[in-house]
Order: sequence, then structure tokens, then C-alpha cells
Amino acid sequence: MSPSVTHLAVICDWPLLQLGLTQALEAQPDMRITTLASCVDEVALETADVEVILLINLQSRDQVTSREVARLYRQGHAVIVLSASGAPSDAVLCIKAGARGYLSRQTDACELVSAVRAVASGSDYFGASLAGRSIPAPPPHITGRERQILQFVADGATDREIAAKLNIAENTVHTHLERLRRKSGSRRRAELTRFALENGIIEDDLLE
Repeated sequence: MSPSVTHLAVICDWPLLQLGLTQALEAQPDMRITTLASCVDEVALETADVEVILLINLQSRDQVTSREVARLYRQGHAVIVLSASGAPSDAVLCIKAGARGYLSRQTDACELVSAVRAVASGSDYFGASLAGRSIPAPPPHITGRERQILQFVADGATDREIAAKLNIAENTVHTHLERLRRKSGSRRRAELTRFALENGIIEDDLLE
């Protein structure tokens, strides 16, 4: 049986490095790059078939990168940052913003592949440069569909109304909500809304 394929987007503004990363990843039978971009603005953030985004930062600091990670996280994407910065404080910024993986410029192809596989399977992966360091747990990964449901919950919609708006079965809504409760540690709908607002998954100005 052939392995399931992970679809990736690579965001990198250095064409030569982008080419090398593409060759290393597409040499794997379980990986396929569907999007190449030089910046976050070029990525179709709602693209359903992209499961992992590899975000390359060649600058010396990660403040801007962490904002880009937060933007991608709010869209429901799992993000791995490959950074030129060796400062643990920069890694913490990106992880708090929602990065599921963080690798340094010393990363080799084998570790990159391992990171992609780990993140695609739902785990986190933080490179050898962070070994032994105290780093925060990233916020739970929220899929695009879960983000939609959280928005409707915050708007006060019932499960039946959410199912009708999304054209899915009401039992499917129940399943998504149960997963969200496990991820967030919240039981009540008001707690789910607070969790979504505090983590930037939904925004106040989108509430009806």
C-alpha cells in the first residue's frame, strides 16, 4: 500500500534555497509540494490541500516571522519555521505564535524530512538546537473547519444551525466540537469562544 502523501507549501524568498528544499522534500515518496511562494501574501491561505507550511526566515531576528506564523495559525495551517536565527528567544516567539516545528540553519535534509513527517502526523518538532532548553508548548493546532465552527459558536449559532450553514451533518458538528473541547480544555461554549479569542483564532470584529 502506498504511503499517504503530505501536501506542503514552501515560503522562501531565496530561489536557490527554495529549489534545494523542493528537491529534498519531493525526493520523499510521501511528500508533495503544491505551493511555492516568496512571501506569505502569495499563499492562498484557504487552500484545503496544503497540510504543512514550511516558512523560511533568512533574517537575523524572528519578530516579523512570528507575526506571519500567527497569521497562518489563525488560518488553520501547521507551520514549520526554518530560521537563520540561533537565539532561543526567537524560537519562543514563533512557538507561542503557533509554530508546530522550529529548525535552525544547521538543519540537514534528514532532520527536515523528520520534522515534516512529525508535524503532518499531528506532533510537534523542535530541532536539535533547542534540545535541553525550556520552551513553551505551542497552542493546539486548529483546522480550518474547526475555526469556522468556533466562529459560529462565538456568534451564538446552535449545532443544527452550524450544520445547515456548513452543509454538513449535525453529528459531524458534534464531533468537531468534541475535538475542540479536548484541544482547548474547555467544556462550555462560552469557554470555547474565550479560547478562540485569546489565541487569535477568531477576532472580536467578526462577531455578529
